[in-house]
Amino acid sequence: MPMTKTLGIIAGGRQFPFMVAQRAREAGMRVVAVGFSGNTDPALAEVVDVFEMLHLGQLSRCIKFMKANAADSVIFAGAINKPKAMDIRPDLLVAKLLFKLKDKGDNAILSRVLDEFESQGLNVGDPLEFVPGLATPQGPLTAKSPSKADFDDLRFAWPRAKAIGELDIGQALLVKAGIVLAVEGPEGTDAAIRRAGELSSKGCVLCKVYKPGQDMRIDRPAMGLNTVRTMIEAGGTCIGIEAGRSIFFEQAEALALAEQHGISIIGLSPEILGIQS
Repeated sequence: MPMTKTLGIIAGGRQFPFMVAQRAREAGMRVVAVGFSGNTDPALAEVVDVFEMLHLGQLSRCIKFMKANAADSVIFAGAINKPKAMDIRPDLLVAKLLFKLKDKGDNAILSRVLDEFESQGLNVGDPLEFVPGLATPQGPLTAKSPSKADFDDLRFAWPRAKAIGELDIGQALLVKAGIVLAVEGPEGTDAAIRRAGELSSKGCVLCKVYKPGQDMRIDRPAMGLNTVRTMIEAGGTCIGIEAGRSIFFEQAEALALAEQHGISIIGLSPEILGIQS
């Protein structure tokens, strides 16, 4: 674990920033954080030493906050509502960054933001260094392994999911019997699952992968209890998510719920699928 004295957290939604903050404080670190209105739980202020709520697009204020609070390194943790992020009002710094970018995809924008933090002397770390137990294990994770049909669909889906990731479109797709039912867009994985469920009342397979060339410090693919709940609603039968490079929240609860509803979950890799990487 890094020996940082003061950790700065760029906090999105849900439980991830809380988990990182807790582990950092257990390691004796001082923790400061910024959150974003409409995304970050304000209760995060209660578990860090200094907290400020900003609006999306206020990059200059975020950097200024981290420097003023002597952050030695910065961690990005938590989800951002991407459709709402389309309506950001960028400050001058963000406007300049966006103007220089020909590609406005997630990877391009976030990579440029990371570069800006590091150019300001703020080292950006990997959140999984603080919570390594959240990394998705490889292989079947539920007692029920994928059926042959589901496994065939995972093999079909893997290269296609990698292709949409390389195009910086999304991290996931839903398939059934070799047919792509839904591709993840800015609205997120759950919305893609629901679209697939509307097209096929039962039997869809989710494949979620790490985007080729993606920076592992930001926007790793993730799943959790809500992913399983949404798959149950959609009549899904199998969840495959890339092992090692993805985050699996609420693992015990999610696996138990999946098993109750006959859904298999597997940590994917080329070796597990028997295909070339």
